[in-house]
Amino acid sequence: MKQKIRTALISVSDKKNLSGVLKTLNKYKVKIISSGGTYKSIKQLGYPCTEVSKYTGFKEMLDGRVKTLHPKIHAGILHDRSNKKHIQEMNKQKFPSLDLIVVNFYPFQKIVTNSKNNKEIIENIDIGGPTMVRAAAKNFKNVLIITNKSDYSDLINEIEKNKGKTSLNFREYMSSKAFGLTAYYDAMIANWFNHKLNIKFPERKTIFGRRFKQLRYGENPHQKSSIYVNNYKDKELGLNQLGGKDLSYNNYNDIFASLEILFSLKKVAATVIVKHANPCGVAINKLPIISFKNAYACDPISAFGGVIACNFKVNKAIANEINKNFLEVILAKGFEKDALDLLNMKKNLRIIDISKYKQKKQTVIKIFDGSFLLQEKDKFIFNKRDLKFVTKNKPTLKELKEIEFAFNISKYVKSNAIVLTNNFSTIGIGAGQPSRLDSCKIAVQKAKQFQAKKIKNSIAASDAFFPFADGVQSLIDAGVRIFVQPGGSIRDQEVINAANKAKAKMIFTNIRHFNH
Repeated sequence: MKQKIRTALISVSDKKNLSGVLKTLNKYKVKIISSGGTYKSIKQLGYPCTEVSKYTGFKEMLDGRVKTLHPKIHAGILHDRSNKKHIQEMNKQKFPSLDLIVVNFYPFQKIVTNSKNNKEIIENIDIGGPTMVRAAAKNFKNVLIITNKSDYSDLINEIEKNKGKTSLNFREYMSSKAFGLTAYYDAMIANWFNHKLNIKFPERKTIFGRRFKQLRYGENPHQKSSIYVNNYKDKELGLNQLGGKDLSYNNYNDIFASLEILFSLKKVAATVIVKHANPCGVAINKLPIISFKNAYACDPISAFGGVIACNFKVNKAIANEINKNFLEVILAKGFEKDALDLLNMKKNLRIIDISKYKQKKQTVIKIFDGSFLLQEKDKFIFNKRDLKFVTKNKPTLKELKEIEFAFNISKYVKSNAIVLTNNFSTIGIGAGQPSRLDSCKIAVQKAKQFQAKKIKNSIAASDAFFPFADGVQSLIDAGVRIFVQPGGSIRDQEVINAANKAKAKMIFTNIRHFNH
């Protein structure tokens, strides 16, 4: 059903690109109503316009808080043109129909990102705009709602194609976009209040997001996918791609996994290599190139086609090391020009500058079919005052620093997790096994394959307790001599006895780091 546009109400915070719309409406003799700054802009552009206060006969009040909240406006939007009773009531009140509403909201999103003034932020919570949008979107059978200037060209084409009218399909589509916007806008406001009041787990949780990019496909080619930004600055991710193919779903998944680990390693040059969301090499060193080489040496086969994240600037020497191998993505805090020239020789390598990337969220969400889990991020490693030195031999202060490094990495490995380290570099990682013994065997196998000389006197970190002594014994047999684990098994003493028998050192943290 096509609907002729006779009267339009335009009230926009962002007044850009209005001239094309006004020109088209003027061509089809559409009467325009507007208010405040929008009214002035329309008049300045040379088009006839009636001010809302004149149209309603009611002067705006409360510093503009009340202007479009009037029965003449909302009845004009909401009445059903096919309902005789509605028509009679409209005629009795002498209220004309409003057929097109063009509205965008007060810039709450922009103000939140640029101001800490709560009064200013609250004043930029729009009331009249969302109310009109919801009314028009509900009555899409009769009214067209436009909420984004990016839709102006589609609006113009629709009017031109239908000679001053709009189709039901177009009105319904714009209605769906409008309700998406009002939900998004309200979700941002609700989340701002939750943050302000330190409410981490509200009774009702709304997740807002703007589509950043439609991806070629999801985890597999038969799955469709897009990436969304869940932030008030929703037009950027802080990832500046300098070269290579477009990022895929799996690339993004590994990128964010690697950045979580990278940002937990501070004050020293760190390199993180991730494959299928699991770390397969992590190292820190005062020399960036040593950090890079050590991380890669942990498991070069798994690193094939992986993601590498560095918290330092990549120079030519490191770029040469990168180019020796096949990688999907390299993330770093900047690239020297000659390094970038070298890396760009590999056309498929995604090169990303993370200098402006900032971690913003303190919670993680896992979404299922009809529910989702929300929890705080696992930012804690352990409290040094709560450590229990359960074996006869005790670690040195230097060893404690590397114990902390190893236990921190275990947080980011899929459970059951076993991480072997030597000199602040991972040398073997066992991930994601239902049996902790199997994870121990995999970690040892990896270490023997690539870092055999470093297994002796290495450190083993376990994300949860050893339920039996067999896992510890397999690591002792391989050469591990320092263990860090939460403790808490009914067989803890058996595990401690095995460590003591080998003259190994073991620490209980009383902190578990499951990562499912």
